[in-house]
Amino acid sequence: MPLVDSHCHLDAPEFDADRDVVIARARAAGVTSQVIPAIRAGDWPALAELCARAAGLHPAYGLHPLLLAEHRDEHLALLRDRLADGDAVAVGECGLDYFVENLPADAQRHFFRGQLALARETGLPVIVHARRAVEEVIHTLRDYPGLRGVVHSYSGSEEQASQLWKMGFLLGIGGPVSYSRAHRLRRIVAAMPLEFLLLESDAPDQPLAAQRGERNEPASVATVLDEIAALRGESRETIAAATSANAYRLFNLAPGRAASVPPASSSSG
Repeated sequence: MPLVDSHCHLDAPEFDADRDVVIARARAAGVTSQVIPAIRAGDWPALAELCARAAGLHPAYGLHPLLLAEHRDEHLALLRDRLADGDAVAVGECGLDYFVENLPADAQRHFFRGQLALARETGLPVIVHARRAVEEVIHTLRDYPGLRGVVHSYSGSEEQASQLWKMGFLLGIGGPVSYSRAHRLRRIVAAMPLEFLLLESDAPDQPLAAQRGERNEPASVATVLDEIAALRGESRETIAAATSANAYRLFNLAPGRAASVPPASSSSG
C-alpha cells in the first residue's frame, strides 16, 4: 500500500544529520512519495537539489507567512521564474497565520494573494497554511476561481470544511488527529468525503500523540493512516488507496515511478 506524505519539510535542518536514514524509514513504512513545500526563497535551490537526488521526493515552492520578515516583493518574481523550471508540483507553503502575534496582516495578505495569482497563472495547486485564519482563507480563495489545492493541517470547523470541499480543496490530516482531545477534527475526519482527504506528517513538526515533544518523521504517516481507518471504521487498504490516489491527482504525481533512497554518501542534502 504505497502512501503519500502530502506535506513534509524534509529539507529542514532538523534532518541534516540523518536525512537519508529518515527517508529509508519512510520507505520501510510504505511512504513512497513525499511533497516537500519550501517556506522561503533562500531554500528553493537546495530543495530542488534534494528532490533531484531520489525518486519520490517532490518540491513545492512558496513563501510561508511565519517568515514574513524574510520575504521581499522581488521574491514573487523569483517564484515565477522558479515555477517556470517545471519541477514544482505545487505553489506553497503559503497562506495566513493569525495565531502568532506581530505578523502584519496586510503584508501576509499581499504575499498570499501574490502566490495564489501565480498558482492560477501556472495551473499548479496551492498548499495553504491557515492558522486561526480559515474563514479569511476561504474568502480569499473565492477571489481565485478554478484554483485547486489543499489546506494542510486543517483546524477549521465542519462548515468551513464543507465550503472548502465545494471549491474542490482537500484537507491535509496528520499527527493532530491522534490526540484524543481533538474532538472536532476527529469528528470531521470520521465523516468527511474520502475524495477530499490527504495524509501528511508536517515533519519535523506536529508529532503523533505518542511522540509528543519528539521530532516528527514522514514514517508517522502510516500511524496517521491507522488512526483515520479506526475513526472511520474502514480498512487501511481503503484509506491508503483513496488518499494516495487523491495526492497523485492533485499534485500530478507519477505513482509508477519507483521511489528509492538517495546515496548514503550525502546525508545532509
